[in-house]
Amino acid sequence: MRIATYNVEWFSSLFGDDNRLLMDDGWSGRRDVTRAAQTEALGVVFTALDADAVMVIEGPDQGRKRRTVPALEHFADSFGLRAGKAVMGFANDTQQEIALMYDPDVVSARHDPVIHAATKHAPRFDGTFHIDLDVDATHDNVQFSKPPLELAVRTKAGRELRMIGAHLKSKAPHGARGHDEVMRLSIANRRKQLAQAIWLRRRIEAHLAEGADVMVLGDLNDGPGLDEFEDLFGRSSVEIIMGTGNEARLYDPHARMALGQRLGAQPTSARFFLSRQKRYLQALLDYVFVSDGLRGVAQEWRIWHPFEDHRCYEEPALREALLTASDHFPVVLDIDI
Repeated sequence: MRIATYNVEWFSSLFGDDNRLLMDDGWSGRRDVTRAAQTEALGVVFTALDADAVMVIEGPDQGRKRRTVPALEHFADSFGLRAGKAVMGFANDTQQEIALMYDPDVVSARHDPVIHAATKHAPRFDGTFHIDLDVDATHDNVQFSKPPLELAVRTKAGRELRMIGAHLKSKAPHGARGHDEVMRLSIANRRKQLAQAIWLRRRIEAHLAEGADVMVLGDLNDGPGLDEFEDLFGRSSVEIIMGTGNEARLYDPHARMALGQRLGAQPTSARFFLSRQKRYLQALLDYVFVSDGLRGVAQEWRIWHPFEDHRCYEEPALREALLTASDHFPVVLDIDI
């Protein structure tokens, strides 16, 4: 099977209120890219991926009029994708939903935010997590702006697993005045993101305690050495989710490579244009983590970076499509399940 995670920048802007692709010369949410150009580029990328399942991050909006699942299924039908069915979980108010597109002939998936004894310290992702964030003996109430998507998945071969799609994000200090307030808000937002990572990790541990295979996919907006406050808090969100010490570990080779060295070449999965500096910033933000039970049958991880993956670079149409489609690139896992 091929399983991928793909953050599609402002996918929602490509659809009208009827949940159908606009495919016109109006501007998309991407800089200097029309809706038609981004849509066509996404068609090229998704067709080349030919994945059995894709965890879509920043999926089309679920709102009063708009619907995520019909929009994604219309997109899949427009390009003849095998992954023609979609499922989502708890909606959010950011116009950036998390959803899974999948091939129903190969895999089944349903939203399943299960509650059992092992999850008593980790509520459903639409709930509230109580944790002392600043060691003041007072519990803080933490909520997700983008609740992770928690799925029960079964493959055609009969393999069952828990799949969690996540998009963690630390808010920028909007409205802050002066250096001190910027720092205060930045630290508070960073602390909240780490609390969300702890919440996610507890859900992971609950599933592992039940003997389940677990896969966590998505954009964590974080990684070792990426954040200026990492030394202040000691660990990144990625390290929390992977597990440390005697905890059961999750594995992603790109995360492991980045953790193993602070300097030198590292894989990257996103590329952002810095308008003031007239240059690009690259970072490793997107991951496909697996538990030990899945690691033994995992065959290959690839980041479809057009300048770092030779197979992507040597196909000009795919290379250009990857650059046009999003500021993130797909992370792909081929696995025998």
